[in-house]
Amino acid sequence: MESRATELPSLWAVAFGASVVAGIAGYFLGTASTIGVFGTNTQQRVVSNSSGAQHEKGHDDSETDHDNASESDSEDSEDDQEVNGFEDSTEECKLVLVVRTDLGMTKGKIAAQCSHATLACYKTLLRQNSPILKRWEGYGQAKVAVQVKSEDELLILQAQAISLGICGQIIHDAGRTQIASGSATVLGVGPAPKSVVDQVTGHLKLL
Repeated sequence: MESRATELPSLWAVAFGASVVAGIAGYFLGTASTIGVFGTNTQQRVVSNSSGAQHEKGHDDSETDHDNASESDSEDSEDDQEVNGFEDSTEECKLVLVVRTDLGMTKGKIAAQCSHATLACYKTLLRQNSPILKRWEGYGQAKVAVQVKSEDELLILQAQAISLGICGQIIHDAGRTQIASGSATVLGVGPAPKSVVDQVTGHLKLL
């Protein structure tokens, strides 16, 4: 009985010592794994895969936008139109984006096409070194979205804008997502003094 009583505490001591050693060893092994002693750890691979997936998705989206933008810009028929500088005017300026609602574009698609139209108008005035850009930027780059229901309306409004010396850029979609290739989606009118732009788009309903 005495020998068994003596062995029992020693067994507990051995077990306790072994658990302490195992804990210390596990700590150092975990630390070594974290700092890369044993190669790339699992957590790093997961983060890399996740980041890669997000990057790949973002790349696909940006590639689609880039393709649409390129084709849209290339199909602008009035890139070289003469735009009135309105040097004698001190009136606040604005850009109006006329959107076709008959195409059934989603909100995201409309936003992308409006962005293309804004950039096309800006580049047109920039190429001509128009002083209207600085005035438009100084007044906060006002932009208004309105709606029409057909391509014919866009063409008529564009002709009116050009006749008044205002920039009028129609965007044609590349046709890679929702609508047919070459579809006229948005007309950008301006930037130009408000009173002049209103002669073209003042009667249209807001989008």
